[in-house]
Amino acid sequence: MELFWPIFVFWAGLCLGSFLNVCIYRLPEGGSVAYPPSNCPSCGRQLHTVDLIPVLSYLFLRGRCRYCSSKISAQYPIVELAVGILFLLAYLKYGLTLAALRTAVLFAVLTAITVIDLRYRIIPDKLNLAGFILGVALLFESREVFTANAIGFLAGGGILYLVAVVSRGGMGGGDIKLAAVMGLLLGWKYLLLALFLSFAAGALVGILLVLFKIKKMKEALPFGPYLALGSVIAALAGDWLVAWYLQLF
Repeated sequence: MELFWPIFVFWAGLCLGSFLNVCIYRLPEGGSVAYPPSNCPSCGRQLHTVDLIPVLSYLFLRGRCRYCSSKISAQYPIVELAVGILFLLAYLKYGLTLAALRTAVLFAVLTAITVIDLRYRIIPDKLNLAGFILGVALLFESREVFTANAIGFLAGGGILYLVAVVSRGGMGGGDIKLAAVMGLLLGWKYLLLALFLSFAAGALVGILLVLFKIKKMKEALPFGPYLALGSVIAALAGDWLVAWYLQLF
């Protein structure tokens, strides 16, 4: 039984990662995530259960479609593994608790948003809405959680909205909504840490890209991945980072 729950949580993450790949592929184009059934992007053939086993099908098929031998993007197993590992880390951090479930929901939403934002420079409202609905449903664990996470929701949206106003459009509406969802699932304390880490990582990467002449000074970067990075670090190591910071004084 000691190994059952970690294995179950990891497998659940792999399976959800498989579904998130569908979201990543279809949502930016306005498609439905429920219909039609999964199919090969190259030949259009409907995929069967044996073709859809997370990670294992990709390895068994050697990264190619069973029907047309077209190459399958490595994104599929990478996303599945990423969500599986993140779910396992959430379980190891919080155990079988509602805090772990909130963290898992956040990680799932952030994974899909990261890939979509990197590829299309958009953050679909449907993903933010899913995070919001699930976050609200998980608010009622206790009065403390309700207060902290409700404040986090308002603070996340408010802070990034203020940044957007001051920067005159330097922050997109999807980022503002995502920050609100982050606060709803993290609580205001971890939200502030997540935003600090996000801006620090974004600034560092932006400076390096300009120095190496990969990007121009005024060229926009997708901010969703940095919000995701800050959130993951805050959720998994936030208490340790805050304690370390306070020891400096």
